[in-house]
Amino acid sequence: MSDIYESAANSLGLFSSPCLTKVELRLTCKGISDRDALSKPDPCFILKMQSHGQWMEVDRTEVIRSCVNPTYSKVFTLDFYFEEVQRLRFELYDINSSHNGLKEATFLGSVECTLGQVSRIQTSTSPFIKYVFQITAEELTGNDDYIELSFSARKLDDKDFFSKSDPFLEIYRLNDDATLQLVYRTETVMNNLNPVWKTFKVSLNSLCSGDHERKLQCTVWDWDSNGKHDYIGEFEATFKEMRGAIDGRQVQWPCINPKYKVKKKNYKNSGIVILNQCKIIKMHSFLDYIMGGCQIQFTVAIDFTASNGDPRNSCSLHYIHPYQPNEYLKALVAVGEICQDYDSDKMFPAFGFGARIPPDFKVSHDFAVNFNEENPECAGIQGVVEAYQACLPKLQLYGPTNIAPIIQKVANSASQEVHTKEAMQYFILLILTDGVITDMADTREAIVQASHLPMSVIIVGVGNADFSDMQMLDGDDGILRSPKGEPVLRDIVQFVPFRNFKHASPAALAKSVLAEVPNQVVDYYNSKGIKPKVPTAFKTCGT
Repeated sequence: MSDIYESAANSLGLFSSPCLTKVELRLTCKGISDRDALSKPDPCFILKMQSHGQWMEVDRTEVIRSCVNPTYSKVFTLDFYFEEVQRLRFELYDINSSHNGLKEATFLGSVECTLGQVSRIQTSTSPFIKYVFQITAEELTGNDDYIELSFSARKLDDKDFFSKSDPFLEIYRLNDDATLQLVYRTETVMNNLNPVWKTFKVSLNSLCSGDHERKLQCTVWDWDSNGKHDYIGEFEATFKEMRGAIDGRQVQWPCINPKYKVKKKNYKNSGIVILNQCKIIKMHSFLDYIMGGCQIQFTVAIDFTASNGDPRNSCSLHYIHPYQPNEYLKALVAVGEICQDYDSDKMFPAFGFGARIPPDFKVSHDFAVNFNEENPECAGIQGVVEAYQACLPKLQLYGPTNIAPIIQKVANSASQEVHTKEAMQYFILLILTDGVITDMADTREAIVQASHLPMSVIIVGVGNADFSDMQMLDGDDGILRSPKGEPVLRDIVQFVPFRNFKHASPAALAKSVLAEVPNQVVDYYNSKGIKPKVPTAFKTCGT
């Protein structure tokens, strides 16, 4: 491994604080009380992890309608670090049947533990208020490939009197201890004996623990609103058998109801289940792309609006203290020093917004901090710092706080990378701002369009302003949409208020704001089917 990649890996703690393994968590719960005499709960779990003293949502399960003993198909996958205490909180909600959001949900209880506690004992049963809550932990090793499967069925048994069956399919893995583990549950296809279920993805580890001959039990049910689903039939399969559908050929299994097989003399089956497609999706890691030559193009955008205060005043957020860097400089250096290890030329464009600039002092929202519009790049993070300090006396801080222009500027550069169809440049825009965004509609539109590009946006809120709008851009509370209703293709925005890290180390801030970037890089290139290049050191003659 070259020095630049080793340095980059160490900066993110990939070697100094290695992820020893990944852990999958699966949830079941028993004995949830009915909401009332007429309806059963619609339970959903939310997983949170403690970060810097705050509980941050990691993921949530699906909602299972009208069920007091839910088994969830959703799998939580977490990195496990031996040297860290990773505190987890599982919250159980009863989701209103007409809404999937939490605003109308009823909080039923929570339980806290550490990932280490769960991982050590593999299966943890905890008293969850008055419910029994079970976590099953499993180590993920080796194969990170995903499998894309597309199932359908024909001539399933009809279990309903006044309509046709509403079938769904469950796939269970047979574990080494002879227990069954739910791997995936399809959606329900209403009123149809010949259902076509949506294509879904599942990791090879989850499906069969990497063992192609491990038995899989597949069960077909007729969904009922009261949660008492009618059994249609089942069949056994292996991934080795499923691979027969890789080349577009269908693989079929008879769906058998054992009771009918014994009782009915001429019984053949309760329908046929068909695997129409099996596709293996090779998953590559962040370091695969970096070692293959992908460069991180790091751009800085700094807020120079009047709400920051006169830079000559010691109360200003832009005040240059001779011995103590201001919050803008702290955030810039903390994040920039990590990103620069992924850029071979270490030349970084730096822009400002919200100020009147010389010589005509017109307001600009995307001016070069070095005032060289032809070449806004600065040499290293120190060069960005020097350009920032040099430009302050020459500006008139003004407004408003518009960030859409700078997002669009970087997006224009990122759009050129799309045409190469190679993983060579990924763009990170760091926006440092102190106030409420005044062009929210345009910003939402710009982010939605940028989500189609090799680009991520990191926003650090400086000062003590109200940053509630930023949380919406982050997308953690729901899917961000443009004013026209178009959703983001990928979650590319990470927002962090600097005040949460005032008394923490620069590394803590950098770790928080950059935490999602590796996955964002991988998600983009995988979604485009773009593989990392083979590192030069690993190439052989003829490749």
